[in-house]
Amino acid sequence: MEKQSPPVCNYEGSDYQQSFWDAGGRAYEDAVEAIALKRLLPAGGKWMLELGAGAGRNTPRYQDFERVALVDYSRTQLEQARQRLGDSDRYLYVAADVYHLPFVRSRFDGATMIRTLHHMADPVMALAETARVISGGGVFILEFANKRNLKSMLRYLFGKQSWSPYALEPVEFVALNFDFHPRAVRQYLDEAGFIIEKQLTVSHLRSGFLKHFLPTGFLVKLDSMLQWTGSFIQVSPSIFSRCLQKSDEPPADERTLFQCPICQTLLQGIDQDLTCGGCSTTWKYQEGIYDFRIPGAKPA
Repeated sequence: MEKQSPPVCNYEGSDYQQSFWDAGGRAYEDAVEAIALKRLLPAGGKWMLELGAGAGRNTPRYQDFERVALVDYSRTQLEQARQRLGDSDRYLYVAADVYHLPFVRSRFDGATMIRTLHHMADPVMALAETARVISGGGVFILEFANKRNLKSMLRYLFGKQSWSPYALEPVEFVALNFDFHPRAVRQYLDEAGFIIEKQLTVSHLRSGFLKHFLPTGFLVKLDSMLQWTGSFIQVSPSIFSRCLQKSDEPPADERTLFQCPICQTLLQGIDQDLTCGGCSTTWKYQEGIYDFRIPGAKPA
């Protein structure tokens, strides 16, 4: 029986990188996220897992890791990342869904999930699968959209929105786009096998009005000064958390990398189609990208 995923948000064919980031007036958001990442990333390691990598916007920021595995459900997003980053052996391009990752247990030293959890209909399942592929003590950096932000609290106070920013359950404001309560995310992480070590609040000044009238550099500097407040108050629209994988699992054998996302059988080979000895599924490798998307998954 084929293993099913919760609904998956699919950016196939999207010009998201160009329309949202390159031409969308998001220089401020990109810069403050870069600062948060730099503050939270570990000193380095052998393998970094980038979940929801998209077109590789953040990938160059992981320069202290020997190799980076870029995972995204959209093959076209990975094609854009490959065009941007090149065919270096340092990068591994994998089309897969985060609920069923095609990697062996404890393969990665660290992982990031930036602007991705807000597409997860089952955040605990996604986070638990992430914890499975990180070795014990490994660092996981999670960004999530905060429903209890200052704007939503003011809108709720003045009757401009129906949902409460104080309720723990996520709010799905558009199909497969969720905002989360910080306390709920802490619970999700604990259930999944992580402990939060540090939190930064980001994008405090995300306002079209402010971005129009104030210099980007000034906004970035001010936001940078405010990020440390995440340790005691979280009212910004974006929160970055540095988490540790709580287990004592040792790193995986360096000779192992992939497992079948359907039956978990170890897969042998590199830079080629991989046929599972357990369920006989063949996972395609084409133009530098592995395709581990499970047949029958429900992209939206």
